[in-house]
Amino acid sequence: MALAVTASLLVAPAASARTALCDTTPIQTAMKALKRVGATGIAVTVKSPRCGVWNGGVGLADRRTGREVSGHEHSRIGSDTKTWTATVVLQLVSEGRIKLDDTVDRHLPGLVRTKRYDGRKITIRQLLRHTSGLPDYLEHPFWEDEDAHRWDHIEPLWTVKQALTLPPPERNPAGFSYSNTNYNLAGLIVAKVTGRPIATEIEQRIIKRLGLRDTYWPGDRTSICAPELRSYVERAGTLADRTEWNTSEADASGALISTGADATVFWTALLTGKLLPAAQLAEMKRTVPDELSDGYGLGIERYRPAPGLVTWGHSGSMSSGHVFRNAMTEDGQRAVTLLIGTDTFDSGKLDAAVNDLMRDLR
Repeated sequence: MALAVTASLLVAPAASARTALCDTTPIQTAMKALKRVGATGIAVTVKSPRCGVWNGGVGLADRRTGREVSGHEHSRIGSDTKTWTATVVLQLVSEGRIKLDDTVDRHLPGLVRTKRYDGRKITIRQLLRHTSGLPDYLEHPFWEDEDAHRWDHIEPLWTVKQALTLPPPERNPAGFSYSNTNYNLAGLIVAKVTGRPIATEIEQRIIKRLGLRDTYWPGDRTSICAPELRSYVERAGTLADRTEWNTSEADASGALISTGADATVFWTALLTGKLLPAAQLAEMKRTVPDELSDGYGLGIERYRPAPGLVTWGHSGSMSSGHVFRNAMTEDGQRAVTLLIGTDTFDSGKLDAAVNDLMRDLR
């Protein structure tokens, strides 16, 4: 099946002088490279000083109908949700309602209290940085057959209780061990402090504040708003459509649905100080060594795609097959965001294409 490439350029009229210097050669080179990674479809959003915001697509958004990716599709963004959750927590810190060194037990007394885990010794900072030592609830035997729970409504509190029955995870020397439990627990703390679910806090504090029309919390809704990027996972040697899925269990660790354009607006606002005061943004960007990137902060990953170039983002993936990748320079001027319709692709080739594009964007 041939992979099509579609694209559009969105720029403000006032930017006409700037766009006269726009060179999309690096973007087109990247799109050709992305055609070769083996994904069913990839929605691509690129931001650069000279070209503004560019949306395009590689492959198919729907294999059954043959609908091509346009770059405007809605998709699950998975663990990129963690950055949105961390932003809300840090906003509450700036308001004096939470302290990063508060313990879990201070806000949720007695919830984390087993022979292995003690919420009196785990701080909110450790939750956001994945240094709490709590295991990932997805390691529980319940999740060995994820398809069996595809339609289930699952409360985040239950996922935390699942995790507490598991042995401690292996941790690197910095104490880092990636765990979705940390963020579902952080979401419960936000709800306790504010009296509103983390979904409502994200909607009010970020989505509405930034005017994001294509980002939403799905709750128990299993479908995705059109135009959707359909998702595929490998089952019995073939790709199966798993787009419809109840992702309630992901909650603060991974429930959001968005578009490349909206995610780019969020990350631009975050890194340019429009969502957090300077002190909290600096705290977010203090990293520890991890195995995922060049360092993990408070819900944010640091990358070094080329010598002398630092970018920030947060990858994500879902059981439905959706994958999210993004990177943005610290000044918010250059960014690449990918929404991918399957978890079956060559990650090395994809990362190389993104790194080269980030290096060459002007």
